[in-house]
Amino acid sequence: MKHVIALDVGGTGMKAALVGADGELLHTARRPTERERGPDAVIAGILDFAAELHAIGTERFGTPAAAAGVAVPGIVDEAAGVAVYATNLGWDHAPLRALLSERLGIPVALGHDVRTGGLAEGRIGAGEGTDRFLFVPLGTGIAGAIGIDGRVEAGAHGYAGEIGHVVVRHDGPPCGCGQRGCLETLASASAVSRAWAAAVGDPEADAADCAKAVASGDPRALAVWQDAVAALADGLVIALTLLDPRRLIIGGGLAEARDTLFVPLRAAVAERVTFQQLPDIVPAALGDTAGCLGAGLLAWDLLATEVSA
Repeated sequence: MKHVIALDVGGTGMKAALVGADGELLHTARRPTERERGPDAVIAGILDFAAELHAIGTERFGTPAAAAGVAVPGIVDEAAGVAVYATNLGWDHAPLRALLSERLGIPVALGHDVRTGGLAEGRIGAGEGTDRFLFVPLGTGIAGAIGIDGRVEAGAHGYAGEIGHVVVRHDGPPCGCGQRGCLETLASASAVSRAWAAAVGDPEADAADCAKAVASGDPRALAVWQDAVAALADGLVIALTLLDPRRLIIGGGLAEARDTLFVPLRAAVAERVTFQQLPDIVPAALGDTAGCLGAGLLAWDLLATEVSA
């Protein structure tokens, strides 16, 4: 059976799959990234994991994988196949595509994790059938994937969609990028966790706890949640003013709160638009499989490009 290798590398864990031509997950696996061992060890772990998947596919289906797709965090030069920089993983201009291609003996596509997840959501998830969408996962940070006619726009330098670093509060908290009041410092799952932990005096309290407290009517939780939703709505209105998406897909940890997030968020965005067309605001459909499924799509797209060439 013809298949490809898909690998989604995160700051703490890696998700992998063998993916069929119809998008079916034929085999799945997970393992820790082990970033505490340093960037060279992380890269070696990625190569070993991919090689194991290659061997499993060959044994199970009688033929090796036709290609591989890999999604990684940080700054990614997709055209050159280089993982330029990732704060959490510590690598610096790692030539992952070349290393993987040499190890596996097959063509490899390298992509940015959020754009890769957005590719999957756009084609087979919440954005399926939509010509223009913006995918925004709310997790440790906030980023975006700009979907146009079945593809995701990387930008001239690979930085398109970095909505998390739009400044929404000029007197807000400092951000690792060097600015103050960036959207991700106020409306990411991490930001809500920090604010809720401070409000209740419990360093273990997190965004999920805050969402539960909101649902029960806790006034402290409502204050934290409303601040985050207001900041998020401000950032999203900037994005939809510039991009005019038909659908706005919200994913990541905060989206798991469902109506606790989406009801006030839709209202807050609607209050802020003037001339702009209000997009559909919907939850992501693929959960934490989006990156892996997107990596598989990258691999299949690569094969299609090689055939057409």
